[in-house]
Amino acid sequence: MLVGERMSHPVISVRPDMPIADALNMMKREHIRRAPVIKDGKLVGIVSDKDLLNASPSPATSLSVWEMNYLLSKIEVKDVMTKNVLTVNEDTPIEEAARIMADNKIGGLPVTRNEVVVGIITETDLFKIFLELMGARELGVRVTALVHEERGQLAKLTQAIANAGGNFLAFGQFSGEDSTNRLITFKVDGIDQAKVKEIVDPIVESLIDIRYCCS
Repeated sequence: MLVGERMSHPVISVRPDMPIADALNMMKREHIRRAPVIKDGKLVGIVSDKDLLNASPSPATSLSVWEMNYLLSKIEVKDVMTKNVLTVNEDTPIEEAARIMADNKIGGLPVTRNEVVVGIITETDLFKIFLELMGARELGVRVTALVHEERGQLAKLTQAIANAGGNFLAFGQFSGEDSTNRLITFKVDGIDQAKVKEIVDPIVESLIDIRYCCS
């Protein structure tokens, strides 16, 4: 899966000279938490709702409403935006975008094509992908287990499920307890929970959890 398949577009952007109050109202209206800052068609920064809120006066301020409004009208997006923006392009693998966001502790990345912003990929987009990956909206038998880290183990498991008439709705694998094993989570339908347990038990190192869920 590539970023271009799951990015949000068209992009809702702001100008660097937009007052922060206007930018914050726009974000609330559009239900977004960050926006690229565009000047003359070029990306010059990115701003989040937190940036805008942190630049606003505290509720405990002694300033009057008129004084606050005056000060806010003088602060523009360019004064609070992040200028050194990390970006990805449309053919960046989705997991690479997620790694960049996690490593840099950021919630979104503008997506560019020939230096023009064509979309944005955010943590919300990644959460939606995770829901699909884990089959969170589908009903089935969900299994979490440890399997030995050796060639052919997953093939043996999936073939046994298929031979019994099971259909995989989701499958994910993760780091195990150590280098000798791997944690897997999958969801199947077409066979009941007791049958799934009967199939899985002899193949896996440890059956951690099995249940019928979710929707």
